[in-house]
Amino acid sequence: MKVSFTLNGAPTEVETDEQTPLLWVLRDQLDLKGTKFGCGKAACGACTVQVDGTAIRSCSYAIKFAEGKNIRTIEGLGNRDNPHPVQQAWMDFVVPQCGYCQPGFMMATAALLEKVPKPTDEDIDRNIVNVCRCGTYTRMRKAIHRAAELHQSQNLKK
Repeated sequence: MKVSFTLNGAPTEVETDEQTPLLWVLRDQLDLKGTKFGCGKAACGACTVQVDGTAIRSCSYAIKFAEGKNIRTIEGLGNRDNPHPVQQAWMDFVVPQCGYCQPGFMMATAALLEKVPKPTDEDIDRNIVNVCRCGTYTRMRKAIHRAAELHQSQNLKK
């Protein structure tokens, strides 16, 4: 099956079995290795990407559902010269320990900030449900609040 979608702002088309998880299309066919495999059951969040601005677990999202959608991975969030506010906050608070799960957390956080620009701790608890085996949750919470500040100031400049 051919599937067409926008990936990190660029038109993209892949041919694969329609049930192939988006995660494996991203990693194996499109060579985008930032999205990680964790549990394969949509429980841990290591594979989180955004589909039309909503955080989804790509390990359980069949590629057929990507048709016509806007997909953003960690590679499309920002870059070294112009990091997304979430990436900047992650660096400011030295959030990662091993770092494996962090792209998923950042993608979930960026999606949250689009819907809830100034999240409370309760908003974070309800929406950021990814799993980090290193336990960097305290630094992440601080970074999420900082990212919200950076995101708001960035939006004011526009």
